[in-house]
Amino acid sequence: MIFAAVVAGGVGSRMNLFGMPKQFLPLGKSEKPIIIHTLEKFVFCKNFHYIYVGVHKEWIDYTEELLKKHSLTDKRIILVEGGKDRNLTILNIINAIESNHGKSEEHIIVTHDAVRPFVTLRMIEENISALDYCSACDTVIPAVDTIIESKEGNIITSVPKRSSMYLGQTPQSFKISQFKELFSQLSDDEKSMLTDACGVFTCKGKEVRLVRGDVFNMKITTMSDYKIAGALLGGDMSD
Repeated sequence: MIFAAVVAGGVGSRMNLFGMPKQFLPLGKSEKPIIIHTLEKFVFCKNFHYIYVGVHKEWIDYTEELLKKHSLTDKRIILVEGGKDRNLTILNIINAIESNHGKSEEHIIVTHDAVRPFVTLRMIEENISALDYCSACDTVIPAVDTIIESKEGNIITSVPKRSSMYLGQTPQSFKISQFKELFSQLSDDEKSMLTDACGVFTCKGKEVRLVRGDVFNMKITTMSDYKIAGALLGGDMSD
């Protein structure tokens, strides 16, 4: 079976406006919340058997109301309590999947940040297709600017060759059984260091294929990101 996992478990520590996490903020002239823009893209993809959404436990009821308000009544959408970080939210979703639908070597999952509302159907479908040939894939764009490494934060440590540098986005997709197996092999230090699922695969020496992303597939993290995203949907940059 093919599952989506929209990760919305954060509480917006870097950008919490109006007393709510950023994924619930209105975006563009329609003032539709960011998470609704994102979920609509996944609902549009008919390949998914179910679309799981990992939400902080204090915001599950609120999310349910948002879905009703914006007529997202697709029965494939299932809300799950999120974890304290991204990978633990994904594990909570995986546990719910296996509880509801059983374990299978064939289960695959397409994970995505709730605050990347400009994901396209092409990216989603290419993530799904890539798993016919690999166990994991990551959506990326080539680095346009020169990448500078500075281990101490005040002098240049190295300048990697730009032609081999990419910027990671989401979706990130993988076979569920392999992710669980690899995650269980991580040390506590590795679990605290790794910030995404594909990092788990690469840490354990597994191949991760690249899927072409898009510069517009931005993650809304800061107020500047929020203003730019709103402008892309016809809003005012000065808001």
